Amino acid sequence: MAISASPFTSIPPVVKNLLIINIICFFGDAFIFPGANRLFGVYYPDSPFFHWWQVITYMFMHAGFSHIFFNMFALFMFGPVLEHLLGAKRFINYYLITGLGALALQFAVQAFEVYQITGTVFAHDFISLDLDKGMAYGKVGLTEDQVDTLGSIYGGGLVGASGAIFGLLVAFGYLFPNTELYLMFIPVPIKAKYFIPVYIIIELFLGVSQFSGDSVAHFAHLGGALFGFLLIKAWGIKRPGQWY
Repeated sequence: MAISASPFTSIPPVVKNLLIINIICFFGDAFIFPGANRLFGVYYPDSPFFHWWQVITYMFMHAGFSHIFFNMFALFMFGPVLEHLLGAKRFINYYLITGLGALALQFAVQAFEVYQITGTVFAHDFISLDLDKGMAYGKVGLTEDQVDTLGSIYGGGLVGASGAIFGLLVAFGYLFPNTELYLMFIPVPIKAKYFIPVYIIIELFLGVSQFSGDSVAHFAHLGGALFGFLLIKAWGIKRPGQWY
């Protein structure tokens, strides 16, 4: 994905530092501290693997090369123009808040799923986990599918900057709606005001559909997009005329 005209000549400090931190964390997990994702990825708050710091650190961990590549590519492409517009302090606040908003919606959806199965959002007594073996064991009365669902919620960690990245996409699409984007595999440019809403609708469809084998946290993406839009409106950020 590329923007038809680059509005910046150098990478501003916040974007640069975010890129560096994410890359260091990725290679640290891959080569120095294998299993760091289990400690720094975020788990459902009622999970025995949840720790308070994970609500921040999960944004800097990634599950594989393609995961970090596309997130950092989007940060590199859309982050600088937004940092120049918002300023460094407001930009980092926006990035972190949308990352937290992404997590909030993901937790809310998980809590709803847990409540549907057990009648409570604090259901750790209904499930026991063995992450090393990848096994979940449930109490008598739960179906196999229910045990699998609880096991994925209580034992599945969430990693990645995607929620914050979706916040950046929404901000860019709202503030620079007529900027043309060139997408891989599509030979014609698409304006941001068309591409980004369609992308969000696709994420909503995938999140609601719950396809088997889909491990992507689609509601986290939607949470980042939602909080990003609300922040832009609450802060009263206006579209710069020269880019509109």
